[in-house]
Amino acid sequence: MSTAENLSAPTNPSAETTEAGTAAVPAVVGVLGGGRMGAGIAHAFTVAGADVVVVERDQAAADAARERVAAALAKSVDRGTTTHSLDELTGRLSVSTDYASFAGCDLVVEAVPEDFELKSSALKAVEEHLADGPWLATNTSSLSVAKLAAGLARPERFCGLHFFNPVPSSLLVEVVLTDSTSAELGEAAREWTAALGKTAVVVRDAPGFASSRLGVAIALEAMRMVEEGVASAEDIDAAMVLGYKHPVGPLRTTDMVGLDVRLGIAEYLHETLGERFAPPQILREKVARGELGRKSGQGFFSY
Repeated sequence: MSTAENLSAPTNPSAETTEAGTAAVPAVVGVLGGGRMGAGIAHAFTVAGADVVVVERDQAAADAARERVAAALAKSVDRGTTTHSLDELTGRLSVSTDYASFAGCDLVVEAVPEDFELKSSALKAVEEHLADGPWLATNTSSLSVAKLAAGLARPERFCGLHFFNPVPSSLLVEVVLTDSTSAELGEAAREWTAALGKTAVVVRDAPGFASSRLGVAIALEAMRMVEEGVASAEDIDAAMVLGYKHPVGPLRTTDMVGLDVRLGIAEYLHETLGERFAPPQILREKVARGELGRKSGQGFFSY
């Protein structure tokens, strides 16, 4: 990827600081969507010292998002992974149903479901409430960041920040840069990732980026092996955990991600990259039966 000049994002005096003494996270961070991923992103930036604004579609979803983030913050305090008190952390968090709440943000991260039209319209709506200075990012795990950028008025201030689930314990953020992304944003994204205690992997915008493309390829082959009776789901996962030191096998990971989500990503990669990403019939059948993984109680494993 291209190198970038060192230009820090706007910072908050109360934010965590680097050894050099300069704040490394934006002062105020917005998160659109307070589901599992969005709540995790909100948690990460709150612990790192930012004030965080979460916006959800309605009051019930906003209340659920607040509880989700607060519970994660409480765990961090209980485990001693933060020196801040719970009151201080929750005091930095606000939850709203109004996009206008993003007006004071220095960075907004979109974390709505993996649907291009939904993400595109959501990003445009967020951008309308931002001044010229703030940064905007998408948490997409596979969709074209360049195509999303094409619908924005300021594509140079937009990039992909692909967080991994569960965000609090994950050590990786995939920073996805397009030809339009400014060098300043590329460097700032690396700094934010380091301030969150994570490692940035910088990739060029391409279908599935690096992580989803490799992860889905392994998972789809594992599904085909189950479909062909090569081995059980348990034994296939054990082979990858014990033989290749994967922390979680590809089929249980699919259950965690959601079979419907994996199917959507596979269909997109099939369309853009060819037959090697064709979704196996077993995946389509499970999704049709509502076997979506951990969230439904049944996927390749029972919960």
